[in-house]
Amino acid sequence: MTSALTVPGGTTTPTEPMSPAWPSPPPGADPLPGQLDRWLAARGAELVAIRRHIHAHPEPSHAEFETAALVARELAVAGLSPRLLPKGNGVICDIGSGDRVIAFRADLDALPLHDVKDVPYRSTVANVAHACGHDVHTTVLLGLGLALAKLEEQGELPGRIRLLFQPAEESVPSGAPEVIAAGGLKDVAAIYALHCYPQLPAGLVGVRSGPFTAAADTVTVTLTGPGGHTARPHLTADLVHALGRVIVDVPSLLGRRVDPRAGVSMVWGAVHAGEAFNAIPDEGHVRGTVRILNRDAWREAPELITQLIRDVVAATGAEADIRYERGVPPVINDRMAAAVIAGAAGAALGADHVVEAELSMGGEDFSFYLEHVPGAMIRLGTGIPGDKVRHDLHQADFDVDERCIGYGVRVLAHTALAALATGAF
Repeated sequence: MTSALTVPGGTTTPTEPMSPAWPSPPPGADPLPGQLDRWLAARGAELVAIRRHIHAHPEPSHAEFETAALVARELAVAGLSPRLLPKGNGVICDIGSGDRVIAFRADLDALPLHDVKDVPYRSTVANVAHACGHDVHTTVLLGLGLALAKLEEQGELPGRIRLLFQPAEESVPSGAPEVIAAGGLKDVAAIYALHCYPQLPAGLVGVRSGPFTAAADTVTVTLTGPGGHTARPHLTADLVHALGRVIVDVPSLLGRRVDPRAGVSMVWGAVHAGEAFNAIPDEGHVRGTVRILNRDAWREAPELITQLIRDVVAATGAEADIRYERGVPPVINDRMAAAVIAGAAGAALGADHVVEAELSMGGEDFSFYLEHVPGAMIRLGTGIPGDKVRHDLHQADFDVDERCIGYGVRVLAHTALAALATGAF
């Protein structure tokens, strides 16, 4: 099978050696019908090259046109029929046949960060970098598609799988609603995804049922008043004092109005008011995030938080304009879906390579899909052996142990077959 990948400079071969020998499943892992091991051994270097190409040519949210085109070309070469989203920056592709669909999602976009790594595949785009691992997500899902296309060709795929390559996970509004509007969840019984996790070494995955990541909203409060002299605060509304009350009192009061088991975190990230040390300003702003693990608490948060802010500001004499912006719901993994992918990961990697995932207060727009169908997201270990500093997601020097690509393909391939086989969805 010939690849459609073209890399500027006329080569698909990275300028440094590939990862160590393409990873085989640990002892005790079950083989996958269709000779997945041999397929990965033959195509693994190509997947690494694709990941490095995407890493070197990142595209920001809502502008993932070349990345989507690359994915569509590779799938078409494998004999599949991908279709681009209406804007051309995402891809939907079905493999196999059947009324019931199992879906898998990857995100395509990069972050607005400067890539500081000294590697041949360093970002060639100023201030845009794959510092969250979306290049890995895309490559793993593409690898899954190519492997399943081979299974379908051999008559060994017992149902229909859908690949969703989504734009704009890192932005608000995000791209998940666009995929859903384009029919991404039509006939879908369950959906799965993975996310890079440098805290785990490559070869391990983290799985958990129930809350997985938090809802993430933003709150902007603008206070106004007549301004005045700092010598006479009683003659005006002291906006700096009022902002301080909002910053301190609102999160504290929120913690007494919401069940602590809901996992609510309100943190301010930006504040500005005035310039002169001896003048009370006539306008000030504070902006922060609200993160919540419980779906019901998240739905009630805008009204509650808006009222708390108004109550706190009322005593200061300032006027408040409050803008509460929805970001993403919490990711709450379905119990059965989590069990399916946990079992599949154990079959793919060995049971001792599946661990319990930690809760995260970060946001993930995979949650939009889970508002419609059951599913689960897992963490894919990407930690680099011997790396003394474990670089976190969203850091400018983020990189992965590329063996994680093969492990990810193994896990998702086993999950696809297991989910097709179960009648739970």
